[in-house]
Amino acid sequence: NMPTLLIANKCESKILVDESYKFGFGDPICISAEHGLGIGDLHEALKDIIKKHNLSFKTDEEKEDMKVAIVGRPNVGKSTLINMIVGAERVITGPQAGITRDAIAINWSYEGNNIKLYDTAGVRKKSKVIENIEKQSVDDSFKAVQYAQIVALMIDGQTLFERQDLVLARRITDEGRGMIVIVNKWDIVKNKNEVRKEIYHQLQESVPQCRDVPVVYISALKGKNIDKIMPTMLEIYNQWNIRLSTGRLNKWLERTLERHPPPISKGRRIRIRYITQVKARPPRFALWVSQPTELPDSYLRYLTNSLKETFGLSEIVIRLFIRKGKNPYDKK
Repeated sequence: NMPTLLIANKCESKILVDESYKFGFGDPICISAEHGLGIGDLHEALKDIIKKHNLSFKTDEEKEDMKVAIVGRPNVGKSTLINMIVGAERVITGPQAGITRDAIAINWSYEGNNIKLYDTAGVRKKSKVIENIEKQSVDDSFKAVQYAQIVALMIDGQTLFERQDLVLARRITDEGRGMIVIVNKWDIVKNKNEVRKEIYHQLQESVPQCRDVPVVYISALKGKNIDKIMPTMLEIYNQWNIRLSTGRLNKWLERTLERHPPPISKGRRIRIRYITQVKARPPRFALWVSQPTELPDSYLRYLTNSLKETFGLSEIVIRLFIRKGKNPYDKK
């Protein structure tokens, strides 16, 4: 009486499913384990089975911790913020820059979520990093970005983005991490509306992938707006983990192509045949195109922006890969 799910693997080459109904399985879930195709469909099918049959799983392993790294230049208030978030003096703070030398991990729980917070050393320009111990601290900060899931880039509201902040922002997006920008010392900032516009302008011009990331304006020392940080991080984390079924994606693709068809190249209209999610964390999608090298970047941006808007992924970086060939699930 256990629910059964038929999985057809190696579907990137051919599909052999005609006999599946004889065994009472119905439609199989078609995947390619090697290339990551159809994993979103498998994920949705398993969720439906678990919900329908009221199944539960017992495991000795604890729920995976959500890993959050707080990075930025020296003396922007990273350690003060962590103490304020967890409600205890867990890390040393002070007016001197460079007190934090190592990436310090703090275990914490927020609304039933196990969270590992990383307080990192301040990152300065390479030309100013002289001591070997500071070089090691900077390396640890970059490693924290690499292994975190959500990264909070903290800046000083009085100095805004400096070159090193933008380098960090690009590093975070290149690693595919969810990102939130935290502007500290907001209580002493004058001309707040102008500063907000300047922050948006700097992100849009220097790191276009980050132009829609959430920005939270706080005072770590006074505890102002601290309560907005964790809900924002959890929202980004949920977007970063999302899995979309192939059916939903291709319905979206059909509507999107109808609104704005692909351009014509070499006398023929470029055909976009199929889309599927190949991975999550961050979400990555594969798009099958008849003439992939001829698809303009502007049209790819149109598809990416529409995908993010339709499925509520505006605050994270997603990956859209172009592949040549026929629909890998086309039974014909």
